[in-house]
Amino acid sequence: MRSRPAARCAAPATGGGRELYSWKMKFVWGIHPNALAYSMTTLGAGMMNSIFNFYYVKVFLNRYKISEGAFNQAQAVFMVWNAINDPLFGYIQDNSKLRCCARRQFLILYGAPLYGLAFLLPWFPWKHYEEGDWLCGFHLVVSLCAFDGLLTFVLLAQCALFAESSSRHESRLQLIKYNQVATLIGATSILFCGLVSDNMDNFAYFQAFAVLIAALATACMCCTGKYSTSQYEQREIHVESANLENSEGAFSLASVVSLTKQIMTEKNFLFFVTMNFFQVFHLAFYNNFMIIFADNLIPADVLSSSVRSIMYGAGFICPQCLVLLSHASLKKFGYYRVILFSFYYEGVAAAVMFFLGQEHYYLLAFYLTTNMVVVQASFSLFNLPLADIVDADLVKHKRRSPLSSMVFGTNALFTKPAQSLAPMLVVKVLNQFGYRNLNNVVGHPDARTFLDLHDAMFNLICLVPLCIAVMQVLTWTPFSIQNSHMTAVH
Repeated sequence: MRSRPAARCAAPATGGGRELYSWKMKFVWGIHPNALAYSMTTLGAGMMNSIFNFYYVKVFLNRYKISEGAFNQAQAVFMVWNAINDPLFGYIQDNSKLRCCARRQFLILYGAPLYGLAFLLPWFPWKHYEEGDWLCGFHLVVSLCAFDGLLTFVLLAQCALFAESSSRHESRLQLIKYNQVATLIGATSILFCGLVSDNMDNFAYFQAFAVLIAALATACMCCTGKYSTSQYEQREIHVESANLENSEGAFSLASVVSLTKQIMTEKNFLFFVTMNFFQVFHLAFYNNFMIIFADNLIPADVLSSSVRSIMYGAGFICPQCLVLLSHASLKKFGYYRVILFSFYYEGVAAAVMFFLGQEHYYLLAFYLTTNMVVVQASFSLFNLPLADIVDADLVKHKRRSPLSSMVFGTNALFTKPAQSLAPMLVVKVLNQFGYRNLNNVVGHPDARTFLDLHDAMFNLICLVPLCIAVMQVLTWTPFSIQNSHMTAVH
């Protein structure tokens, strides 16, 4: 029996091909090859995730006319699946007996095409839905669970690559820098999608653009699978050896519980997870409802459709610019202080907007955009504290290789439910003030008919960020890894 296929399975790219690629990138174009390869998954995922999160709620509520009950049921199912799949995939990726599955690069390479297909699920109805059609609710369940499952499968491997690429703070900042450029480019998909489809009014153009994005994103992520590297290139050999020593207990429930308990007993991990839960809620709040809030609170004669497209695109593009501009501050002050400052800004901005009132339309548009930018920008830095937590766990428990995927997956176990809670709670509040009736009105309803709904929307966009900012300041302040940018890692 020939062994060549197994050898190819162990390495995403041939040694000679990878070395030639690295030489060309580094010496011909002055580009760091591993950071570029790593960031290609961010580019692909960014193009799909921004469109998915921004439009799926509006598609199912406004176009497919899903009922509130079916919407909440779908979100409840998704919340359970969303929480379970991260630690499950994390444990499998860190402890798999298979050489290919233990390799981060191959997980990305194999998962990318399926991830692209899952992205397309919400945009193509399975039939012409009547209002309250049960099949529409099932469509939403399948779309959410399939997309998040493949997102988790691919991005957990990428997160593990981030922690395992290097233990040096400078190297991780370089990955962050390349990552933000990739996210910046990927976020333009929202801008171009809005311009091409006239903010989804031309749904056929929207569907065609989604297919194009899925193809481009898949190609980008495959580049990571072929060309990225880590300092644990031989980790699959150690994993296979460990599994041979204890093949029967490798995937036992006791092993999962034991490793998870070790991770969760770290105070810094608990502080971070609590803070991150509110951040995920806040991000889902803006991603899912910014377009709905802006369309209802800012009159059409104040902001044209093209200006709104630019505004929505800025909410996804500018965060990456902000992170790139704050690169020097991150090196000087560290991520802990930068993230803490963002929480203070969000709270103050929300309080000021609340007291000024909703009649200041241009200021309201500026507030919505800048707050979304700051929330997304600070969230982009969260891999840094998680990577430090992975390093601390590796040293404390004297592990042979880091449990990167398990740490990221356990974090997601407690934070991902916020992605479902945000739309469930907001839709419930909006429907109590007549949003369902607004959705059923043909044409452009008189704004005076829905004053209570507009007041509720304005209160949500001010009070929700204010309360979240207070909770995040309280939970982030005790985090003790505050000076990793100054400490040499040995």
